[in-house]
Amino acid sequence: MMVSINVILSLLAVGSFACDDCYGPHRDAAHVRHVRRMQPDAQGATASPRAPLEWGQLNFLHTTDTHGWLEGHIKEQNYGADWGDYVSFTRHMKHKAGNLGVDLLLIDTGDLHDGNGLSDASTPNGAISNPIFENVDYDLLAIGNHELYVTDVAYETFNQFSKVYGDRYVTSNVQIINPATGQFEYIGSKYRYFTTDHGLRIMAFGVLYDFTGNSNVSKVIKARDLVKESWFLDAVNYPQPIDLFILLGHNPVRTTASTSTFGTIYSTIRRLRPNVPIQAFGGHTHIRDFVVYDSISTGLESGRYCETLGWASVSGINSSTFSGNQKPRGVPNPARKAVKVSNATSTGTPPSSTSAASNLVYSRRYLDWNRLTFEYHATGSQESTFDYHSGQRVTAEITKDRKQLNLTALYGCAPQTYCQSCKPFLADGNIFSLLQTALAATVVNESRADIPRFIIINTGTIRFDLVKGPFTYDDSFIVSPFKDAFQFIPNVPYSIASQVLGILNAGPFQKRSEDLESQDLKPRDFNFNAPLIPSDACTAPDNLAHTHRLIRPRTNEPRTRNLHSRQSPALPPGYTTTDDFGTDGDDTPHSRIPYYPQPNDVQANASFPATGVPETVDLVFLDFIGAGYVIPALNRLGGNYSTADVSYYVDKSFTTNSYLPAYAKRFWQAGVPNCPVGQGVGFGS
Repeated sequence: MMVSINVILSLLAVGSFACDDCYGPHRDAAHVRHVRRMQPDAQGATASPRAPLEWGQLNFLHTTDTHGWLEGHIKEQNYGADWGDYVSFTRHMKHKAGNLGVDLLLIDTGDLHDGNGLSDASTPNGAISNPIFENVDYDLLAIGNHELYVTDVAYETFNQFSKVYGDRYVTSNVQIINPATGQFEYIGSKYRYFTTDHGLRIMAFGVLYDFTGNSNVSKVIKARDLVKESWFLDAVNYPQPIDLFILLGHNPVRTTASTSTFGTIYSTIRRLRPNVPIQAFGGHTHIRDFVVYDSISTGLESGRYCETLGWASVSGINSSTFSGNQKPRGVPNPARKAVKVSNATSTGTPPSSTSAASNLVYSRRYLDWNRLTFEYHATGSQESTFDYHSGQRVTAEITKDRKQLNLTALYGCAPQTYCQSCKPFLADGNIFSLLQTALAATVVNESRADIPRFIIINTGTIRFDLVKGPFTYDDSFIVSPFKDAFQFIPNVPYSIASQVLGILNAGPFQKRSEDLESQDLKPRDFNFNAPLIPSDACTAPDNLAHTHRLIRPRTNEPRTRNLHSRQSPALPPGYTTTDDFGTDGDDTPHSRIPYYPQPNDVQANASFPATGVPETVDLVFLDFIGAGYVIPALNRLGGNYSTADVSYYVDKSFTTNSYLPAYAKRFWQAGVPNCPVGQGVGFGS
């Protein structure tokens, strides 16, 4: 469906706007200052980028894993821009590319759903957020796994979203049953062969990793089978000249990632076309990363959740039809060969078979998603010329839709910031310490309220940090979007029930599906033998690679991101990335945010006697982990339980998306309605 964009122009007539058919002057000088907010309650950034971008013959802006965060991060300064800001930014950058005589392509690699109220509060999921997303005129897009879990979402993607972008939506290995014919067909195009404005001839493939958690109306063709299909081989050996292959997809660019299939695609293309450059754009692992495959091939991955905008540029592409500038004047140009720096991480690069003597030079940058960054790179930080009417319309539409979806409804004031992994497990400020309290207070069967109970949930139910300030309906989706219900087994011997948590935490990570929390999105083996982690188990070595914020961060990498205090002379906490080009990829310098590993599960105790232990307890757990994890753990301890012993502890409509709002309504009323907003994750860590 399309959502109309209604704007009262008088509300927008504040200051000056860029015309949608023209552009203002571009300057490289910038002033560090507060910028005008886009969403009314958004925070403004104060730390500016370190240097202008390097413009080459061919340039790219890359988004991925936006997961509905089109409003931006309302309570986080580094990421306060909204989708309207991005619309204005892309218009400026396209015009700038035209002035420089170079090409600029906009690319997205999927996962538009599940993570923010703007996408998740509608039926079907994405009905409101997708039309907002569609205001960006992307050149190439790929599908994500979150477009395929639910049949209604998959068909909305097929019937509406793919039609908006036409052959630019490239789904080389994803098909869906067309209800009109009953036959499988590609959701988008199989490939796209096109010529850029300045004459570069490009062949693009869009490849989703080997995802298996889709509903039964869609089909994902495995990469090893895709590369054998005749149409794919014919496209690689296309009869028209190809100056560059673009490999995009919801797929990790680092081929050592367990879910990545880019190595299979890359190797096939390289074997058949050894001298044609390949540029890859990936996603899914929610990290900032840049990978060197060979002397004429690299890959970029650009984070998650509208925290990161990826930039890449390349010069030196041989083309008989290119009519632009290899080295545009008046701006920095890319200068690096595709060579991994000595202190970078393991690339996981497939064996290279290219014999090309490369003249290609590259640059890459990871931009923080805020107005100050966008203005700096688009207009030289001249705010009065930044806003296009089209961008302001999108911003107004987001504001209107958030109100209509009731996302701004206030439940309470979070008294402090609670992070997933910047503090040791159960330490003050660790979100799981909050959950212990909230679960004990809100998950109550009134008829059994006096019976002692263990309440076990998997830590993967928490998708994001909870930042000090207003806790709204929107935050309920941001922090804990999944709707897992609470089940229980009554009267379990304490001697058995008290050991279940330890077994769960010593076991495998609990996957939501075969892939939603894949190996690339979860911790490595922590070797847990107990539910708690030593308080000194911070893992923040200085030489770690492609550091990032992550749903389930890797244990050997510090989490990175976030905000900064106003006028603080210190670097603000945030992303500190190392990739195959080194440590200078982050557009805005940051200090490192510590990362502490967290266990698989957390347990709350309620209604226990003041002294001693009860003989039996109610063992409460999520329906998501009951049959596959809790019951086997009980039986391993000598129990004899089955699903027949399980029932719902509270009404199944009360879920993991419900208990934090219930807790906030009861215990976080101090300061309402004027909730103070904190500095954010990373301060004081």
